[in-house]
Amino acid sequence: MQYQQFQDFWHAASQRQVIFFYSGYFSQHVVSAIAETIKARLNAAGTAGPTSRRIFSAFVEMSQNIMHYSADALTPAEQPDRQIRGGAFCIAACGERFHLLCANPVANDRVDAIRGRIEPLCAMTVEEIRSAYKTALRQAAPEDSKGAGLGFLTMARDASAPLDFHFLPDSTDAARTVFCIAATI
Repeated sequence: MQYQQFQDFWHAASQRQVIFFYSGYFSQHVVSAIAETIKARLNAAGTAGPTSRRIFSAFVEMSQNIMHYSADALTPAEQPDRQIRGGAFCIAACGERFHLLCANPVANDRVDAIRGRIEPLCAMTVEEIRSAYKTALRQAAPEDSKGAGLGFLTMARDASAPLDFHFLPDSTDAARTVFCIAATI
């Protein structure tokens, strides 16, 4: 990237009130460092405690999704822990609200399963989401989940608007699709 392109990128991010952006590989160490930076940035901005906690919670869930499910992996798929996988994450301020976005490639055969887990959440009321969350806490994790199966529910519970998601063609690999999800807090 040339200096002028970098300056243009930096200027565009500033105009859009981007307070944090990372694109690259996520590991537990990277997530910890990002979390520390996000907390400091929100504290410096005077963000209220409940809002900071919801932002942090959504960030953790988005990061876990990248580390567990991204098709861009530096570690073998059969390695159960210490995953290192590629994706991107961004937080932008918009008045009193914050927009959190993340994106990562997924195998094409995972798209329907992901869509099937998110679409119902987008149609639920806040009370229905809370009820579904409590029910999920008492149940075993879904078979295809590498965590507790609460990630999307947690994001939906903490968001102030329905989750927004898209699947875009991966220009680098026809066997993959880029999964993008956004939460407004």
